[in-house]
Amino acid sequence: MGKNNGGDLDHIYWHIMSFLLLSLANFKDKHVAVYATTLVLFQCLNLFSEMNNFITGHTSMSLADKVLAVNNDLPIRTDSPVHSGKVRSVYWLTSEDSARLIKEKGYNVAADAPLAIMVISDRISAFDCIWRGEGGMNGVPGKGAALNAISNHWFKMFKDNGLAESHILDIPHPFVWIVQKARPVMIEAICRQYITGSMWRSYDKGEREFCGIKISDGLQKDQKLPELLMTPSTKGILTGIPGVPAVDDVNITRDDIVNNFEAFNFTSLDDIARYEVLLKEGFDLISNELEKIGQVFVDTKFEFGYVTDASGQEKLIYMDEVGTPDSSRIWDSEQYQAGNIVENSKEGFRQLLLKHFPDPDILLNKNRMDERNALARDNILPESVLMDVSRTYINIAQRITGQTIVLSDNPKTEIIDILREQYQLVD
Repeated sequence: MGKNNGGDLDHIYWHIMSFLLLSLANFKDKHVAVYATTLVLFQCLNLFSEMNNFITGHTSMSLADKVLAVNNDLPIRTDSPVHSGKVRSVYWLTSEDSARLIKEKGYNVAADAPLAIMVISDRISAFDCIWRGEGGMNGVPGKGAALNAISNHWFKMFKDNGLAESHILDIPHPFVWIVQKARPVMIEAICRQYITGSMWRSYDKGEREFCGIKISDGLQKDQKLPELLMTPSTKGILTGIPGVPAVDDVNITRDDIVNNFEAFNFTSLDDIARYEVLLKEGFDLISNELEKIGQVFVDTKFEFGYVTDASGQEKLIYMDEVGTPDSSRIWDSEQYQAGNIVENSKEGFRQLLLKHFPDPDILLNKNRMDERNALARDNILPESVLMDVSRTYINIAQRITGQTIVLSDNPKTEIIDILREQYQLVD
């Protein structure tokens, strides 16, 4: 980036110098002309050197400023520890601030419902590690805003089409949600429309049963499945459930859920059927909308929880994020029809990492997490890699939402100002 700016400045410099030299040639006193030319040349070289240093340095600084890599240090008023995940940080508001906002903003929640500020970052996580870029770019420009914009879009469509609501009550800033506390269903609800990724790797090794569902022989990699498959896994470590190992993200069957519905945080058996309807209808809605813009919805992960509204009614809702490049695989439809896989999701970044490092098993083998963490810690990725990811996220977000994703000049300052002035949450 800086090199190109420098080249442009050199081009401008020689045009100006040509003009000056032609003008100085008209001096009658040649000694004065030589002296004046030397002086001007010296001043121009200094000026353009300073301009080049300023512009190239300013460009890098501005790009780094646009990335929100650290999101757990905002001065939001809270009396609880900040919970910081791979991408988002959650600030639980005081009971006084929660009650005040519910009353002032008219949120449809119980008067004493706990509220939180959820701040997304531009960090990029893959294979359970956070990856960093050169030049202090510890995130992907536009990624956080793109993810939130996509989730906001699908959550609104779900509500407008009578599926279910979400945990989001307010959107003060592209990086920020005000959410109500939900009682989470302890399931990563994964839906698959194509056989690819980990499912294909297992199938290719001879497995024909996934989460209690039998799969026929003869399927090819990346082929569309005969029907949409729901292949759930545990959310967190659950103990005391017969037949379910006490480890995070382990595959489970529908029978596991039915026989232990309370352990998975379902209120009733009937809610399992409701959860499955919301899974299928949510997936189908997103798939149909993506088809309209030439994209294939390959697979995705949903999360659900319970909240109570202002009337005291408990509701099963969508939560976390939905249909984003982080939680889904999205392929270019035209390329897929031509026999090629072009990823418009984080899967493209994952594949790049698998090809980049000489031993991809480190990234795929959960028993090698220490090596994997060292790999992410000790390897700085080229800026070009992060910018490629940025273009993928911003482009797909703009196509889905029909809105331009605008990069904040300094997102942290903007967030603090808005939460102070409009919500009185910063002292």
